[in-house]
Amino acid sequence: MPHDHADDAPPHSLLPPEPALRVKALETLLTRKGLVDPAALDEIIETYAHKVGPRNGAAVVARAWVDADFRARLLADATAAVAEMGFAGRQGEHMVAVENTPEQHNMVVCTLCSCYPWPLLGIPPGWYKSDAYRARAVREPRAVLAEFGVTLPDATRVRVWDSTAEVRYLVLPMRPEGTGSMDEAALAALVSRDAMIGTALVAAPT
Repeated sequence: MPHDHADDAPPHSLLPPEPALRVKALETLLTRKGLVDPAALDEIIETYAHKVGPRNGAAVVARAWVDADFRARLLADATAAVAEMGFAGRQGEHMVAVENTPEQHNMVVCTLCSCYPWPLLGIPPGWYKSDAYRARAVREPRAVLAEFGVTLPDATRVRVWDSTAEVRYLVLPMRPEGTGSMDEAALAALVSRDAMIGTALVAAPT
């Protein structure tokens, strides 16, 4: 049967060009060689699909909005506070929560790589890992925020927090007006991943 590859071509040259197919082909090859356990892969997929991610972070924010004691504990020791809600694990060992106020808006970046609180926000988005965001978030945060659609009053300070392997940040956004009657679940539904990085605001429900 004719084919496009030489018989002595290296294995990676036989992989399909499409990313999803390429990943699937690699998974199949590694599984057949006994280098990965399909059950372990399923567990990883299950974890990142259902156990970690922005829904956890949004639940933490909503709890802080309705429970003043929890908010105080979150700002004092975020790692311990989120552990109360069952959120802990790899890349979430040392977390710090920073609160947005009318006087200060917080924004998170990792200038060296892509350090990020996985248990609360999941896997970082592509733009968070990009060279452009990592460089410009520090140099011109207001310009970067404007590109995300966030324009702040001139009187509001913008503070940029640089995540590291030791410390990862969660932005506690301001609770929007008109949400006094909403319960935690409804409030959590308003909170986006980007709001917890500081590149978005939380809007009141329409």
